[in-house]
Amino acid sequence: MVDVNFGRKRPTSVVAIDRVNELRAMTLGPRVRIGAGVTYTRLLRDGAGSVALAEASRTVGSPQIRNAGTLGGNLATSSPAGDTLPVLAVLEAMLVLASDGGERRVPFNSFYTGYRRSVLRADELIAAVEVPHLAGRQWFRKVGTRAAQAISKVVMAGIRRGEPRVSLGSVAATVVRLPRTEAALASGAPIAEARRALEEEIQPIDDLRSTAEYRRRVSGNLLEQFWSETA
Repeated sequence: MVDVNFGRKRPTSVVAIDRVNELRAMTLGPRVRIGAGVTYTRLLRDGAGSVALAEASRTVGSPQIRNAGTLGGNLATSSPAGDTLPVLAVLEAMLVLASDGGERRVPFNSFYTGYRRSVLRADELIAAVEVPHLAGRQWFRKVGTRAAQAISKVVMAGIRRGEPRVSLGSVAATVVRLPRTEAALASGAPIAEARRALEEEIQPIDDLRSTAEYRRRVSGNLLEQFWSETA
């Protein structure tokens, strides 16, 4: 829709899928299955077994946008600044992709192949997201120009348990997990050492919203905040 508004695309047809019941279903079990058509408002209201996912949904746009925007839309847009994507990365979510030939499952961390590129085929749509119930403290922060209705300059999600997980958005071509940073945290290394690992793992750029230097510094600050607040 952004491309349409700016005149970069003129689709000859548009298909609305917001009333497809299968895409709006959410079921609880050993793994929570969230239909791609589940809105941010519903994620906030009904929950999905993830405190971080609910908090990420709260930061999306305005109430009107949360009423219309969906988890599947955030995934398909393939923006590295997508608010829910770092959470799905640390949850190690599984994406359910559907076509006439049936369903296939792709791990979230294998879904994106580059900037706004994914393994989604032209004959497929995102049907659902499956996330496990995880022990440990979940954490989410978004840094933007405003407290609401802002695209993130940096967005981070983390889970603290036996093996910590950390993911960042807006600091590379795709949302990224940080294995070296996670290993440093798990080993009990000083937080300064983990921060150095993080700053070497990310690849922020200068753009209209921020600078690479700012993103690198804020990412390190968020890592320290995550580790302190989940102690």
